[in-house]
Amino acid sequence: MKVLIIGAAGFVGNYLIQHLMNDLHWTVVATKLPQEKLSIEGVVVYDLDILNPESICDLLTDIRPDAILHLAAQSSVALSWKNPALTIDINIKGSIQVLDSIRTLNYKPRILLIGSGEEYGHILPEESPIKENNLLRPGNIYAATKACQNMLGKIYADAYQMDILSVRAFNHIGPNQAPLFVVADFCRQVAQIEAGLLPPVLHVGNLSAARDFSDVRDVVRAYALLIQHGVSGETYNVGNGHAITIEHILQKILEQSAVPIQVQVDPNRLRPIDVPIIEADITKLRQCTGWEPEIPIEQTITDVLNYWRASVK
Repeated sequence: MKVLIIGAAGFVGNYLIQHLMNDLHWTVVATKLPQEKLSIEGVVVYDLDILNPESICDLLTDIRPDAILHLAAQSSVALSWKNPALTIDINIKGSIQVLDSIRTLNYKPRILLIGSGEEYGHILPEESPIKENNLLRPGNIYAATKACQNMLGKIYADAYQMDILSVRAFNHIGPNQAPLFVVADFCRQVAQIEAGLLPPVLHVGNLSAARDFSDVRDVVRAYALLIQHGVSGETYNVGNGHAITIEHILQKILEQSAVPIQVQVDPNRLRPIDVPIIEADITKLRQCTGWEPEIPIEQTITDVLNYWRASVK
């Protein structure tokens, strides 16, 4: 199978490429922005601006992939509050340009749109763990754009008989994730403190929020299985199926620290609105693909800490 990964230079892209090539032996073509770096042996990489429909059509005409995984996104909730317009441009306008470019061509590749568990937003106590058909109440700019992408994907699948399915991916973590995200941020701070680069104080935001964390290496396995077995027009939760608080994550990180560290809440790290709990019901994914998470959170934290320990030296 020939697969095109749009937006492959981000955190998930490298893991997805390695899984598709090394474990499934698929042919992978990838795109990135001109200023990004991506070089993997055996992968042809193109520069692509998803806001330019002509370049999308030219690329698809040239390579005609069997499947397309659309990873390109502004995926930071914090950044979405600071720059809503950029988030809307990339996540909504960019997605519609991709879908419309594919629609104009005379073939129907399988398309996987990557959404987020943040789309569910303000979850009522009786709704958790949350199913795919739950009412969406996005609580931040990023979540609203991903909910819109999901709805557009469903409309295009129904109206134009396009082979589109979507995921709502809950928090995924692992080595090489940008410190915009909480686990990478905490682990980087710990590594810097261990190296003597920072005083022994770890700065945090809201620790009471509970999130559903999965290792990125488990997540990309789910994406590949959905490309193979997912039902067109459907949406699938991808997560661990169990939410834990940010405070619990922090304690597990501190347990692995080589030095004593104090914790201090930084008001600048608090979000205007923070959903108390987001936990996935992954029954639909399990029944469709047989997927199960395999990597425990303790192992992921060890791997992330070791990544930052090597990076800050």
